[in-house]
Amino acid sequence: MSGPDQQDATSSLRRALALLDAFSADHPEMSIRELSARSGVSRSTAHRLSVELVEWGALERSPRGLRLGTKLFELGTLAPTHATLRDVSGPYLHTLHEVTQLTANLAVRDGDEIVYLEKINTRGLTVPHTRLGGRGTLHATALGKAILAFAGTGDDDVDALEPTMRALTSKTLTDVESLRRELRQARGEKVAYDVEESQLGLFCVAAPVLDRQGRAIAAVSVTGATALSQAQRFAPTVIATAFAISRQLNAPRTRAR
Repeated sequence: MSGPDQQDATSSLRRALALLDAFSADHPEMSIRELSARSGVSRSTAHRLSVELVEWGALERSPRGLRLGTKLFELGTLAPTHATLRDVSGPYLHTLHEVTQLTANLAVRDGDEIVYLEKINTRGLTVPHTRLGGRGTLHATALGKAILAFAGTGDDDVDALEPTMRALTSKTLTDVESLRRELRQARGEKVAYDVEESQLGLFCVAAPVLDRQGRAIAAVSVTGATALSQAQRFAPTVIATAFAISRQLNAPRTRAR
């Protein structure tokens, strides 16, 4: 396929992806009108493409209109790196949750955000928190700081974040120098903190999951509703969990004979 036909197919694909990208934690369900407005795709095209996406399973119908379909989740779990991370991390996260009685999290970096790959919730945590598959900022989360501190990319990576460093609460770091100081401390202590920076009433303690070169490929954390002095009690357990996951991920794999 070439020429106009190829251009039309590419254009349709881009519009379909724009529709999927319009969904977020704040907008998990939308009408065609809302979907058109958020994606920038005309209403008629949004309607036509949504019918095809529903048939394929990328979208499904809901009381309010449309929501993301389970087919996308199924495909996401097949991504090799993420699938391996979740498989290896699962037992350790459950143990972390049981030992601390706090919400345990696993996240990876995606651009200037983190994505939660796994989350084991604590019933007693009354403050709303992120969902599985949800996103957070690098600069305002302990998970993001732990990944940044061991990214191995130097100050250029931090400088590039400056335009995105908006305040989520009154305690969010919004200047690069303060973030650099925290990252240096995180590298020294092997742990990063977020105390009401991403959401008031919450703390988070995170440690990086490292590859064989010592670069962060993910981070694990626990989240609760308390102060830094109390949060620091959980740091050794979080560090030990991240180390155990890193060790298993980096262990030589024997080939089947």
